[in-house]
Amino acid sequence: MANDFIVKFWGVRGTVPVPCKDTIKYGGNTSCVELMCGERQIIFDAGTGIFQLGKHTNNFYTDILLSHTHLDHISGFPFFKPLHTPNSKVSIWAGHLKPESTAQKAMGHLMMSPVFPLALKDVQSRVIFNDFMAGEMLVNKGFKEDGITIDTLPLNHPDRATAYRVEYDGKSVCYVTDVEHEVGEIDHSLVKFIENCDLFIYDSTYDDDNFETYIGWGHSTWQQGARIADKANVKTFISFHHDPNANDKELDERNEKLKDFRKNGESILAKEGLEIKL
Repeated sequence: MANDFIVKFWGVRGTVPVPCKDTIKYGGNTSCVELMCGERQIIFDAGTGIFQLGKHTNNFYTDILLSHTHLDHISGFPFFKPLHTPNSKVSIWAGHLKPESTAQKAMGHLMMSPVFPLALKDVQSRVIFNDFMAGEMLVNKGFKEDGITIDTLPLNHPDRATAYRVEYDGKSVCYVTDVEHEVGEIDHSLVKFIENCDLFIYDSTYDDDNFETYIGWGHSTWQQGARIADKANVKTFISFHHDPNANDKELDERNEKLKDFRKNGESILAKEGLEIKL
C-alpha cells in the first residue's frame, strides 16, 4: 500500500562483523536498518548490512541517516549498489561532525587510496552531503512533501553520535545507538525524545551484570533500554547493536530474559531479516 511504514533490519551487530556458524540466527553484519515510508526509502547507518540491502533494493533515491562515523557504522557504504548506479542519488546526513569536520570529509577518508581503490569523485551516483547539529529537525523539501518529519538528539558517545525520530502516517520509529547511560540514572531528555513512539531501537550491547567493565566505551545495556522504554510508554522495544562476542545461544538466553524484564509493551531482540510493518 502507498502509505505502508515498514522497518527492516539488515545489520544488528556493533563493533565488528562476525559472520560464522555461531551467529547465523541473529546475523553477523553491523548496523543498518531500512525504513520504507510509502515509496520513500530512509536508511539508518551504513554498516556491513547495507551491502545486502543494496543488492535487494530497486530504490536508487535514498537518504542515509548516520548515527556517527565510527567504522562499524559506515564500512559497508563503499559497497552500496546505488552508489555505483548511474542516475541514482544518495543523500547522507550527519549531526555529530560540525563544526570540526563534515560528512564529506569523513566518507572521503573511507574511500581514499591506499584504503580503497575508488574515491568519492569516481562513483556513478549523485552524492549529497548534509551536515547539521544534533538536536535540530532535518529540513528537506522531499521529506515534507512525503509527509515525513525527522527530529534528532545528541547522544553520549566518544566522538559524539545522533539519535533519530522518524514520523510518518501517524507512526514513529526512534533509532538510538550508540549511547552510554549513567548507572542508576534515566536520561529524561531521551525519554521525552522517544515518548509514545511505536518502535524504539536501542543500543543494547552489554548486560547490567558486566556493564561496569565497559564504562567509557559509549554503549548501554538491554535492561537500560527496557527501563527507558517503559518510562517513555514505548509500544515496541527493539534490543539492537549486539556485542560481537555474543553467539546465538547467548542471545537466545538474553531474549528470554528480556521478555520477562519489561513491564509494559512488547520487546524484541533484533536479528537480520526482521521486518516490522507499523
